[in-house]
Amino acid sequence: MVALGMGLLASAFAYSQSSAVNDEIAERIAPAGTVCMAGDDCAAAPVAAASSGPRSGEDVYNASCNTCHGAGVAGAPKYGDPAAWADRIAKGMDTLHKHAIEGFNAMPAMGLCTTCSDDEVMAAVDYMVENSQ
Repeated sequence: MVALGMGLLASAFAYSQSSAVNDEIAERIAPAGTVCMAGDDCAAAPVAAASSGPRSGEDVYNASCNTCHGAGVAGAPKYGDPAAWADRIAKGMDTLHKHAIEGFNAMPAMGLCTTCSDDEVMAAVDYMVENSQ
């Protein structure tokens, strides 16, 4: 009878240890967060960033354009390089603005700046041209 009691006690102890280990494993592999899609009950209204008005051309250039135009990536005219900009400037600012907004050759529309307005993109183009003549 004592052997049966010891066996049950050992079994209960092993089960409690196994349960604790399983709980620890579950905690370690639990997701770090959740995904909530638009339209789901968990989706809150998007938080709009506080804006003090349109950003300057320099601000937009530094935040978005410098990645390609600073290094000349994929044929982008480098900032501050008059030779790289001369043919483009000769086409006129309306054409440069249109290409920047709609995309042209390797340049994607809006330079992939998803938070930029058309006016901000045009200001960035103006900034690059002014500093590349």
